[in-house]
Amino acid sequence: MKLLLVEDNAELAHWIANLLRCENFAVDCVGDGESADRVLRTQRYDVVLLDIRLPGMDGKEVLARLRRRSDKVPVLMLTANGSTDDKVDCFSAGADDYVVKPFDARELVARIKALIRRQAGEMSACLMCGDLQYISDTREFLHSSQLMVLRPREHTILETLMLRQGKTVSKTTLMESMFSLNDEPSADAIDIYIHRLRRHLSMSSAQIITLRGLGYILRSKDAT
Repeated sequence: MKLLLVEDNAELAHWIANLLRCENFAVDCVGDGESADRVLRTQRYDVVLLDIRLPGMDGKEVLARLRRRSDKVPVLMLTANGSTDDKVDCFSAGADDYVVKPFDARELVARIKALIRRQAGEMSACLMCGDLQYISDTREFLHSSQLMVLRPREHTILETLMLRQGKTVSKTTLMESMFSLNDEPSADAIDIYIHRLRRHLSMSSAQIITLRGLGYILRSKDAT
């Protein structure tokens, strides 16, 4: 899953980005409202973390423009002021949640995961594909009750496929979920990670099928 962090404090942005990457999120970072507005017009994210006070265009205006475009991406506002007025402003502008600085790392991650679950609607706490399990609260994969140890990008691809289980997922969608703005997107890299995931799933009844020219699909061998 990919997040956009909009925060003008470089030190805080660095800390948050590293924290989220350790949680297997792909993270893009920008430091001002104009850059955020520009990126949000072209990129798709699972959650946006948006500082309310930014140089130039502030966070509320970024959010207002986002909602006027009918973009329903979940937005978590970062605010230094926990007053009732500030909270009301956040929600009135279209925010889904907020945290007050300074915040605990565990609280931030928990709120992000809650927004993802809410966006997914009735997503079960445990998704199954054959004998492959995905625990939505922890974003962990289990096979035969054993934790699967995956590299971050392997995890991102398998998560993207699991959340769209039974549906075709294009290479473009996988690249968007995996590569940040600072990366050089590579369609060939997707093939490499898919190959590695198939090795991880070699003893599983879940399988990744290639649909040439269309993308990939995750489904149980029993369903084929």
